[in-house]
Amino acid sequence: VQLQASGGGLVQAGASLRLSCAASGRAFSTRAVGWFRQAPGKEREFVAALWLSGGNSFYADSVKGRFTLSRDNAMNTMYLQMNSLKPEDTAVYSCAAGRPILSQVRNQNQYTYWGQGTQVTVSS
Repeated sequence: VQLQASGGGLVQAGASLRLSCAASGRAFSTRAVGWFRQAPGKEREFVAALWLSGGNSFYADSVKGRFTLSRDNAMNTMYLQMNSLKPEDTAVYSCAAGRPILSQVRNQNQYTYWGQGTQVTVSS
C-alpha cells in the first residue's frame, strides 16, 4: 500500500489549494483516510478524515468550514480542498490510511499507511 500526496505550494492568505492523495494497493480498503499536518516546531496534528464506509467527514475545528474532503469515483484518490487559507495553515501535509475505530478517527496513531508530505506555505 502506497500513498502519494501532492498539490502543495506557496500562496497568499485567502487563496485556495487542492491537495491530492493518490493510493495504490488497497489503502482505500481501509476504514478511513485522513490528512494530518505538521508545522515547524510543532507536533503533527489532525486536519480531516473520511470514513470510507459511510462517507462521513471529520474536520479539525481550525479548518472546519474552509477545508473540504472529497474522493474520486474510483476511490483511488482523495482530495483536500483548502479555501481561505491562513498563514497558520502553513505546514507539511501528509495523507494516511488505516483502520481506526470511529471514536479514534482523529488519532494519528490509528493510521497504518502514510504518504510523504507536501509543503503548504501561506504568506500574509
